Amino acid sequence: MFESVEAPTPHSADAEPPIRVALVMKTLTNPFFIEMERGARRAERELGIQLVVKTAAQETSIQEQVQIIDALILEKVDAIVIAPGDSVELIPPLKRAQDAGIIIINIDNRLDADLSKKSGLKDVPYVGVDNEKGGYLSAMELVRRLTGPNEAAILEGIPTSQNSVDRVAGAQRAFAENPQIELVLIQSAHWKIDEGYEVTREILAQFPNIKALFCANDMMALGAVQYLQDAGMQGVLVAGYDNLSEVQDALKQGALVATIDQQAAEQGYLGVQYAVRALKNETLPAETLVDVQLVTASSLP
Repeated sequence: MFESVEAPTPHSADAEPPIRVALVMKTLTNPFFIEMERGARRAERELGIQLVVKTAAQETSIQEQVQIIDALILEKVDAIVIAPGDSVELIPPLKRAQDAGIIIINIDNRLDADLSKKSGLKDVPYVGVDNEKGGYLSAMELVRRLTGPNEAAILEGIPTSQNSVDRVAGAQRAFAENPQIELVLIQSAHWKIDEGYEVTREILAQFPNIKALFCANDMMALGAVQYLQDAGMQGVLVAGYDNLSEVQDALKQGALVATIDQQAAEQGYLGVQYAVRALKNETLPAETLVDVQLVTASSLP
């Protein structure tokens, strides 16, 4: 399990101990979450709290996130700000945390609303983006560049993650707006660069005429781009999602058509800020959406 070093908060012996807010993310192997922590650290400095950062080894390490939450309950942190790896499986441990009096703030990937209600997990503010809109904007850049009949495919993340579901829905809507585009396959690469590589290879072996590939995050897109380059395949347009610094060269070179900036640092910042506000009994909005921004080669500095 990866864990970043906590920044100590000085206080005198007779002072109140600092508020302890835990930021639980999926991994630090994806630069998106490094940016998220950066925003959370800014809130830590501004608010004078103690931030405890915990991550699982990989984005698919759902049970590790469950174990992290249970450990934080025992540590009696004041609040948990979580970017859940799964929209369903994290609900029971978060309910246990809430029952223990810990404030819960949901960021990045939305928890399943119906199961949350059935489980009794309530009043959990959400800070994130309109992922359906982001998926639509990214995939529409593919649609705009295609002429005539074409086949397209989608690489989704973890199928039970709501952010993946929403991004895929947005891409499907974009492809559906052009009746000459046939969406032939949706397949998971679990957010990973190596799986993005392998799944792209498998898809193109099965559907060699695919000309457009929407990837629900940049890590999978980087894997797809790398496979296309290694295979010497040209004419397949790829779009991603996250605006990692690692995709800038691919955008400039035309290997990647578009990506989406969902302001990871701002999500981390607002998540911690909301946790502190909730601890002060302030009323918070049920949902706060950060703007998504389309990024293409022409929009880069």
